[in-house]
Amino acid sequence: MGGAGEFKVSVRKTEVVAAVLPLQEHWLPMSNLDLLLPPVDVGLFFCYKKPINGRGSDTWTFASMVSALKKGMAQALVSYYAFAGEVVENSVGEPEILCNNRGIDFIEAFADVELRELNLYNPDVSIEGKLVPKRKHSTLSVQATELKCGGLVVGCTFDHRVADAYSTNRFLVSWAEAAQSKPISLLPSFRRSLFIPRRPGNYHPSIDGMYVPLSDLQPPAPVSPDSDHLISRIYYITADQLNLLQSSTVGEGSEKTRRTKLESFSAFLWKMIAESTDDDKKVCKMGIVVDGRTRLSDAEDDEDKVKMISAYFGNVLSIPFSGKRRDELMDKPLSWVADALHNCLQSAVTKEHFLGLIDWVEARRPATAVAKIYSNESDDGPACVVSSGQRFPVSKVDFGWGKPAFGSYHFPWGGSSAYVMPMPSPKGNGDWVVYMHLLKGQLEMIEARAGDVFRPLTFDYIC
Repeated sequence: MGGAGEFKVSVRKTEVVAAVLPLQEHWLPMSNLDLLLPPVDVGLFFCYKKPINGRGSDTWTFASMVSALKKGMAQALVSYYAFAGEVVENSVGEPEILCNNRGIDFIEAFADVELRELNLYNPDVSIEGKLVPKRKHSTLSVQATELKCGGLVVGCTFDHRVADAYSTNRFLVSWAEAAQSKPISLLPSFRRSLFIPRRPGNYHPSIDGMYVPLSDLQPPAPVSPDSDHLISRIYYITADQLNLLQSSTVGEGSEKTRRTKLESFSAFLWKMIAESTDDDKKVCKMGIVVDGRTRLSDAEDDEDKVKMISAYFGNVLSIPFSGKRRDELMDKPLSWVADALHNCLQSAVTKEHFLGLIDWVEARRPATAVAKIYSNESDDGPACVVSSGQRFPVSKVDFGWGKPAFGSYHFPWGGSSAYVMPMPSPKGNGDWVVYMHLLKGQLEMIEARAGDVFRPLTFDYIC
């Protein structure tokens, strides 16, 4: 589990990269679904081995790689202009995007560490504050860091209120295409009229249990210096283990439905987290992020609308969750836990749910609301959110000198609940790479009890 954590990063240059073409300044309002996101930043990073020069006409140096990154960014921002703007408050205190081509903050740096020495298992010491930049003014910040071995790490941080992972993944692919002077294949749509509230509004009462106005939340309890705290780790899970977990969710008798890999993994994790507490009466909660784009289009919609929803840039998310007592989760088989999670998801995978969520927000504006599971009350049992990163386009973020050896989201999100994102392995063999932001005690217990499933990510795995 080794690897270098203690290394220095020196900033060589900081500049602003704006869209290559002038843009007419305008305001882009947040949709009602954007307004459900608190002001949190999301990080991600890609690790590249030293380019192999001598093939073709390209000779890649750090300077030429940075030049390609900037050129591609300036081109991509023409289409993805929201990332070149700023988030400001309007007259009623709600965030809006000022699309003024302010540009993104671009940092060039050097780290006195080799790629094989990076402790990817522990991003708290190797990535946080070193290779993923802090976002200050722009909605997107980028850092290109040259490594001692000639490798490169490209780290990004974006404002979650502006975009979800789906939107950002499309931007990353477009940026890589532009860097290679290819036409952008995934053009975004910013049409907020796709998500306007209905008149009159209507929503199911269950949404009141999923989201809560910030004013209704209790202030966080004081944290003792020696109390358990959230930390980040990265693991990999083999395809064989994933198949085994999925097979374990097949019920007995007539109920022989096999759940998805995500449901099976989340159910297993739910049981593990429940085991980490010793109070049988505590209610342990598990939520799964649902992308609403495919839910908001149906057979009645014309082809253009379906394409616009698919290309929509912003947030189209809901986080349904279920709570079960610790003793129940421990006593029941994995198939029962997976079924409970599946049944919970059914309430949020419909068009009506997302239309109702839009109406729910409208009825409370300009009051700010947030997913209830994001801010777990101090006297509650443990809570966790799983967000599928299976669309994370690791193999497609090639800026011209080759595919990344590794890539991951990095999201110590600031909430009091745990956060987990499983992503495809760069090996392309069905394995998963799993970013986990859990309490230290929970991770120690998971490693002790399920070390055959959650294996610490090392350079030996990705090389």
